[in-house]
Order: sequence, then structure tokens, then C-alpha cells
Amino acid sequence: MFFERPNNGGETAILVHVDFPEGANREDLNEFRELVISAGADPVDLVTTKRDVPDVKTFVGKGKVEDIAELLRLHDVQLVIFNHALSPRQERNLEGILQARVLDRTGLILDIFAQRARTHEGKLQVELAQLQHQSTRLIRGWTHLERQKGGIGMRGPGETQLETDRRLLRDRVKKINSRLDKVRAQRNQSRRARKRSAIPTVAIVGYTNAGKSTLFNALTEAEVYAADQLFATLDPTLRRYNIEDVGEVVLADTVGFIRHLPHKLVEAFRATLQEAAEADLLMHVIDCASDEREGNIEQVELVLSEINADTLPELRVYNKIDLLEHGGEARIDRREDGTPEAVWVSAQEGLGFDLLRQAMGELLGEELYAETIALTPADARLRAILYDLSGVQGEAFADNGDMLIDVRMQLQDFRRALSKAEIPEARFIEPPEEPWQ
Repeated sequence: MFFERPNNGGETAILVHVDFPEGANREDLNEFRELVISAGADPVDLVTTKRDVPDVKTFVGKGKVEDIAELLRLHDVQLVIFNHALSPRQERNLEGILQARVLDRTGLILDIFAQRARTHEGKLQVELAQLQHQSTRLIRGWTHLERQKGGIGMRGPGETQLETDRRLLRDRVKKINSRLDKVRAQRNQSRRARKRSAIPTVAIVGYTNAGKSTLFNALTEAEVYAADQLFATLDPTLRRYNIEDVGEVVLADTVGFIRHLPHKLVEAFRATLQEAAEADLLMHVIDCASDEREGNIEQVELVLSEINADTLPELRVYNKIDLLEHGGEARIDRREDGTPEAVWVSAQEGLGFDLLRQAMGELLGEELYAETIALTPADARLRAILYDLSGVQGEAFADNGDMLIDVRMQLQDFRRALSKAEIPEARFIEPPEEPWQ
């Protein structure tokens, strides 16, 4: 008897978690519960078991499948969610035995992403990831036609229908990729414009629910959706932010990472993650109160490596110090050479923001030009440019009518201002001393 998937799976669900030894298959049970709740499901029971390796046919083995079936009958539930990635065959076998819908970890994450996407770009990226995930599972709905073989007189409608589904899916994927190519082109154009105007970009990355959006909102007074749930933010948000001695920078709030983030999602969100890959500085936000802190850091570093962002300058921001058991103090941790390595803050309580700005300024700042210069009335254009760049700290007038301008800004920006005003650098900037031969 073949099994056709139910049209409407219930929101109540039986959860299945396998405790594997440390390694590629290991997943966190608490995070699984948060994922399920974030998806809007109501977990009514949990099945756990220990295995060294997954069962080839059903992932959990015959005995546990019978236990799951009994719980489905007991609670009258039509949905089973696994905290692991299942192969198409395992998923199909389980659905056939249990007569209920089976969802694996990848499908669960995709469902959450589909709920949270707000912008046109975000929706396209989620749909692309869903279609790529479904492409290997099309056969599930047509198992009753597998008896139809090729050959004269043996070709049935099942073969035609399956090929039609695959063709429609390929066409849709092609259209979405075409639209995302346009989005990538627009983003690249915006990034090139920022680079031409020498505005540094700081990408906020980190494990999901580490407090990235809360920190982003607190720093920029933006109103990005922030909640105590996984994947509250999907769509990237850019805001300008002023840092003393650096000037304006662009802060980019990005999608959160997670353990075993599906590869198709990384590919689909490559346009969004490119903001991180091409940033001048990565601000890696970490939930310092999490029991899985070190593991979460490792997972973020893996995704950064996958998008070729692992060589960029990185500042770790240990957030939620207000939740530490013995309380935490805002501070800066430094490397041996004195450069900032980490800052301890609380985005919720607004603690440590001055230290965070200081650390960002040190890492982004290059050589600083801080001098009082004398400008004549003929230099009015340079004066206007310096004001536009927020490089003027004070102004006074000399007895001879010259303007005395207190300048404090990045040396490269001051050089650019001089060039724009067509004033030779030698007038204000001493040339470097020649090395002694």
C-alpha cells in the first residue's frame, strides 16, 4: 500500500532527537526545542535515543520507529520533527511506516526562514533554498507510480508527471537565480560606491539569538525587529554610524548563523552574506551567558570560512554580560600587540558601548591627523570640505584675519580634502623623513 503525504499536517508535533557522540551528527537538544517553538509548532512529546551512527533506512532504528508510531496514535498527531538532516529515502521510509508527515532539521529551518522573510530579496532567497531542498524529494509524492517502467506500452502518467514537476522546478529556480543576480549587481554597485567614498563597513555577524539586532538598534537607534527567538532577522539592514576619529561607517545587521546551517541556505543567502564577506571589520556578537558559547563560536567561524570571510579583521563582542551568574563588567580584552580583540557589553542594558566604540575606532582608524591649521580667505573651499567631512573640532580667527581651524580626522581623509580643494599636501603635511642610508 503506497503512502501519499497528508494535505495538512498538524501544528502539534512529536520531536525526535538522537544523542550521537561528539562529531558531525551531534545536535543540541535545547536549540532544537527553540527551533520548533520558533516555527510555531507545539511539541507534545519527545523521543530520544543514543546511537553511534544513523540507521540507513529509518535513521533511528525499527524499535524507536515503533515508539514514535505509538506516540502518534496516543496524541493523535500528524507531524514528526527530527533534530537531524534526513536523506530523502529515510524521510520517505519513515512517512510510509508512520503514516504521518516527517520533517527534518533542514526543512524546519527552511520553514522558519519562510515565515521570517520580509523583503522581496529575502523571500526569493528562501524560496530558492526550499526548491533546491525539494528537488531531491519530488519522488515522495509519486511512490505509488514507481511500478511504472520505461519501454513500449509500459510508460505511464507517473513518469510524465514527475518529469513535468522537475522541469517546472528547474524553470522556477532559473528565474529566481536571474532575479537574485540583479540583486547581487545592485548590492555590488552600492558597495563600490561606499568604497569610492571611503566609508568603512562593519558587518555584525554571530550565532542566531546572540543579540545582534538588539545591539544594532541600540547603536544606531534603528527599529530592526529584535526578539528572543531564533532567526528573528533575515533581511540585512544598513545604517550609518559615526565613530570618533574615524567618521561615518556603515553598520550591516546580517542573518544569524546556526549549527549545521544547511549548505543550500548559505548558497541562497550568498548575496546577503556578501555584506560580511566584503566588510572592513567583522563584529562577531557572542552570547557570553550561553552554555554552548564555544561551540557557537566555532559554528560561526565555519560559516565565515565558507563565504571566504575568515581572513577579515574581527572584533568579538561578548554580549549579555548582565546575564552572567556573578555579573560581568564591561571591558576590552587586548592582544599582545595592544590591539582590541574582544569587548564585553550588554546591548539590553546599554553597558560597554563607549568601550565598543573605542575598540572599533582603534581597529578601523588609520593614522590620525590632529592639528590646528591656518587658512586664508582664499582657502574657503577647503574649510567647507572639512566641515562636510565632520573634521572640524573648533575654529577661531587670528589677528591677521586667518582662520585657525582645529582639525581632527583620518589622515587619508585630510589628504583627500586637500586634493579636492587643489591645495598641495606639503603646505600642511610634513613629508616622511628619508631613511638614513
